[in-house]
Amino acid sequence: MSPEEYARHDATALVALICTGEVTKAEVLDAALGRIADKNREINAVVDLYDQPVEDTNAQGPFAGVPFLLKDIGAGISGKRTSCASRAFLSVRPQNHDDELTMRFKQSGLRILGKTNLPELGFNVTSEPVLFGPTRNPFDLTRSAGGSSGGAAAAVASGMVPIAHATDGAGSIRIPAACCGMVGLKPSRGLVPQGPAHADIYGGLVSEGVIARSVRDMKTALAIMSGRDPGAPYAGPVPRPVRARCRIGILDAGADDFQFDDDARDALSHAVKRLRDAGHVVEPAGAFLSPDDWRVPREVYLAQVCANAAADFPGRDIPEELEPMNRAAIEMGRRMPVESYLGAIRRGHDFARRFANIWNRFDVLLTPALASAAPKLGLFPMDHEDVALHVDRMTRLAPFAGTFNLTGSPALVVGVSQTDTGLPLAVQLAGDIGDDPQLLALGEELVRV
Repeated sequence: MSPEEYARHDATALVALICTGEVTKAEVLDAALGRIADKNREINAVVDLYDQPVEDTNAQGPFAGVPFLLKDIGAGISGKRTSCASRAFLSVRPQNHDDELTMRFKQSGLRILGKTNLPELGFNVTSEPVLFGPTRNPFDLTRSAGGSSGGAAAAVASGMVPIAHATDGAGSIRIPAACCGMVGLKPSRGLVPQGPAHADIYGGLVSEGVIARSVRDMKTALAIMSGRDPGAPYAGPVPRPVRARCRIGILDAGADDFQFDDDARDALSHAVKRLRDAGHVVEPAGAFLSPDDWRVPREVYLAQVCANAAADFPGRDIPEELEPMNRAAIEMGRRMPVESYLGAIRRGHDFARRFANIWNRFDVLLTPALASAAPKLGLFPMDHEDVALHVDRMTRLAPFAGTFNLTGSPALVVGVSQTDTGLPLAVQLAGDIGDDPQLLALGEELVRV
């Protein structure tokens, strides 16, 4: 199998070839390494390539023999460094155990080849850390692959691996998936484990998952990832039945600074037509919250980022190696009065309860994935100290992404079209907690040719 042939297959197809004996696991691995060697120099998606795959050699799971990459944050792996793309973490000793999610990846038969790039500490919508340099979009090397899981999305889009680990605190799976035209799902809160090292990240805003080439791969990945781990603070949701015909609300207006360009709106119209042609009722969701209400998700995210950053560096000097934006977040967290933090959390809970009324009218919401196609590199700098401005800029790229981190709802991004210059364009589908299977069923309809 040549690297070029390998890159044309999703994980499901590779497993089928292995099972029929048309290729061996060793041949698939060689092809993957060849593809990484060929593409990574210009794209810079993989920042740590292991000498040998880390795997469970006895695993007979649904992804047996499939090459895989971990994001360099979350899903910790025994004996391997997690740098979080920060110079301040290079000397931290590797953990001596696999996280629960990493064990599930290995039990499914995935072969972990290394780790992918991200912004420092995951705090950006583009992956351009000082430590590793920028990850470039495979469709246009002058543009971003997104963030914070930009390395994962670029690796999948360029054919290095068919599926890769990712995390999402305010769109960090879905933004890069949209930038690169891949499939990205933020699962329902509590569905995918984060233990034992972490049991609650950013007050429940963060979910872990994968970015995949196909919806069918995402369905298999969700099955192998799902299931509450011991001591998890959130109950694993019960998957809801899939409806053959859905009521779908179009959500394309929110805060006063939410703006979508013509490309984003064209992609939304494209998705509306496909879903209507498939027999679903698709209509505008209307203004069920005020413009000020739509600012609450970013307010909560800002409070959580800064409070958690301060908690990560308690009572000691802030490392000079950190980029200015992350140093500023720590300082802002240290200055934050407890009543301000708790006030933001309470407003977030109130938002989530009022937002949930939309599920009395619609089964699923449809939004643009991004305000535009993938942005140029350099538009989201980390070399300043205005944390609120930084969060505002991030929110404006993916206006409805953080909404579903706050509510805990599942949200799926799939590519549906492209710009005149060939850049991917995507939409987002979101549902109530437990509606992950419904979103994947609709995603298959959207990408079906």
